[in-house]
Amino acid sequence: MARLLADRPTGTLTIGDMARQLGHSHGAVRNAALTLVRRGEANQSGTGQPEFHANAKTAAAAQTAVISPPGTHSPRAQTTTARTTTPAAATTRQTGPIRRAGGQLYHPRELADLPDVEALNRLRDADVPVLLYGPPGTGKTSLVEAAFPDLLTVAGDGDTTVGDLIGEYTQADGGGYVFQYGPLVTAMTEGRALLIDDATLISPKVLAALYPAMDGRRQIQVKAHKGETIKAEPGFYVVAGHNPGVHGAVLTEALASRFSVQIQIGTDYDLALALRIDARAVRVARHLARQVELGELGWAPQLRELLSYQKTEAVLGTKAALANLVGIAPLEDRDAVAAAVIKAVGVKEVAPLTLGKQLSASAVRQPPGSTGSAHRGRSR
Repeated sequence: MARLLADRPTGTLTIGDMARQLGHSHGAVRNAALTLVRRGEANQSGTGQPEFHANAKTAAAAQTAVISPPGTHSPRAQTTTARTTTPAAATTRQTGPIRRAGGQLYHPRELADLPDVEALNRLRDADVPVLLYGPPGTGKTSLVEAAFPDLLTVAGDGDTTVGDLIGEYTQADGGGYVFQYGPLVTAMTEGRALLIDDATLISPKVLAALYPAMDGRRQIQVKAHKGETIKAEPGFYVVAGHNPGVHGAVLTEALASRFSVQIQIGTDYDLALALRIDARAVRVARHLARQVELGELGWAPQLRELLSYQKTEAVLGTKAALANLVGIAPLEDRDAVAAAVIKAVGVKEVAPLTLGKQLSASAVRQPPGSTGSAHRGRSR
């Protein structure tokens, strides 16, 4: 990066210019360019999309080898012509666990006779927006993170504003105000994937700012910043998440029509068993899930809760993990969850994890792991 700038001492380059010449992703190039600026080894200018140029320190920086930081994603191959092979003829199948940016493993599942991550990448290549819907904790976000290493995410809620998507003015260190671009603009200018998580919690008026970037125009106008026009680079892609039944979640016709493919995501209980989660807890979850399907209950443990159960059991033991499984259920479903636990495990009773009486001095001194070191009292 420094060498590229140093070779053009009187010129300026945008992130797109450098990405094309270096053969790296827009995200990786942007990070490297901003690092040079922070170290004083390059200068940044421009009131719209940033431009970079060399300074007195750039040539020296070009002589120093720099190792890319962990997690720098490889350049994404852009689709320049129509796909000539049919899905049946494809040979790429990402069936093994995929390590997400945070280090967690994602286990692909089948979607349209393909591994789900591969199916999402094909939809991205064809520029077909996807809406993933299902209960919280079923792995919607995990799937998207595994499929798209260059992902940017907007966590939606009722307070999300247009500024949270596009950008807004923030106070600079010197006291003035500068316009800070939001994740939508970053994803567009760097050709990255953008996840709008909990999209149906965001006001329809706010989401309307996203739609011009998704249709044939593939551009937006930043009214707050001199009416600047931002155009989407190849690779820009939008995927959204929706949790039906969550209070305040509304899937409007305008939002649904923008996502040509809508995929239901549920918990894979066979995967939970493969991950060596207590079979009794998985059996409880399956039973409750069937009741939810019949409309008899509103909640059942999903994979997120089962993984949490596994961790709690490892630290506090089975009794406490079962009690916590009951305690995290919504109040109106708690009795049904407790009944399912009692039937599956064979205990006489189970109640939410609750603080008990004060421990005696001798009890406090018991070594970790001792069966007498944990107590649970009745709730009052």
